[in-house]
Amino acid sequence: EPSNFRVGPWKAGSCVVQPSIKRTAMSPEEAAFEYELPRDLIAQEPLPNRADARLMLIHRLHRKIDHFHIRDLPELLDAGDRIILNDTQVIPARLVGRRALTGGRWQGLYLGQLEGGRWRLIQKARGNIQPGEVIHIDDREGRMALALRLVGRCSAGQWIAEPICDLNIARDPFAILDRVGRVPLPPYIRNGNMVDADWERYQTVFACQKGSVAAPTAGLHFTKSLLRQMESRGIQITSITLHVGLDTFRPISTKTIEEHAMHSEWIDVSPHAVAQINATSNQRKRIIAIGTTCVRSLETAARSACQPDRVAPFRGATDLFIHPPYPFRAVDAMLTNFHFPRTTLLVLVSTFAGRELMKQAYAEAIAERYRFYSYGDAMLII
Repeated sequence: EPSNFRVGPWKAGSCVVQPSIKRTAMSPEEAAFEYELPRDLIAQEPLPNRADARLMLIHRLHRKIDHFHIRDLPELLDAGDRIILNDTQVIPARLVGRRALTGGRWQGLYLGQLEGGRWRLIQKARGNIQPGEVIHIDDREGRMALALRLVGRCSAGQWIAEPICDLNIARDPFAILDRVGRVPLPPYIRNGNMVDADWERYQTVFACQKGSVAAPTAGLHFTKSLLRQMESRGIQITSITLHVGLDTFRPISTKTIEEHAMHSEWIDVSPHAVAQINATSNQRKRIIAIGTTCVRSLETAARSACQPDRVAPFRGATDLFIHPPYPFRAVDAMLTNFHFPRTTLLVLVSTFAGRELMKQAYAEAIAERYRFYSYGDAMLII
């Protein structure tokens, strides 16, 4: 997990963004997914109008790159095409407080609820934290609003904690987090320090299923007006769900890409969504995944289908890691933001578009001063 427990495993240097993993040398395979980025290209704020973000259009067949804006999507897609949105909602999962025993500062990130109302989280504090310690959690005004007891450690550096409150309240962690939590911004955005505007800006306009600790950033570009324009031109829209977890951003540190193990994330590709997606495929129209989360969800659903090039309903955990060589079965095109080097996200996109074409696209994005990462610009790969 990232050392400061905010989503994103990277630290910003004075000139370029570098991986936080110390490695003596990179293999040629790793070098294919590495690049240097001027720090001033990391977007710190979204544009006032989300749809004004720049859009790089990448043609896989002709190996051609064009430049547009997100607002041009209704003209770039065809009537009958279907875009797939991830309707997950970011929860205010970041927790700030003090150790009851010492008064020392404490930070945590809520990762999910276990049976019996206990929480799964990662935490950071000075000194050694011991099982049984109580943490006083502050609300966003700095007032103590909740007590957490750290029950014990679990896998991968995570902890089990239980809120000290009425059992009925403890059973609804989202209600508690809405009261005391903060938006878990990536550390490259203002060092992870949220402002009030981030409550709205770090959330898609179609978010409705609570559960993510990070936004599906490709979806941040859409406005309700843009979605209406697309529907008026005959472009179809379907929603699925993937709750984004920390592992999505974990850098690859194994000797080979294939050795990297993905943690699971929860997805829901409903029967209703499946019927719409398969009908579009049968009509030989395109399925356009908005973001890598949608790609992984659709490809997971395709792996459970009986027929080739079709998806089946899927509800549960997926640990699908898409890397070369991978035969895509469900996705014809994807819209995605620009990703950190040596991450599974960049590997996925490079698998879809080809490493050399993606290397060219990133070099051109830097030369053209595209804005990078969560609040930045995007690319459409067709």
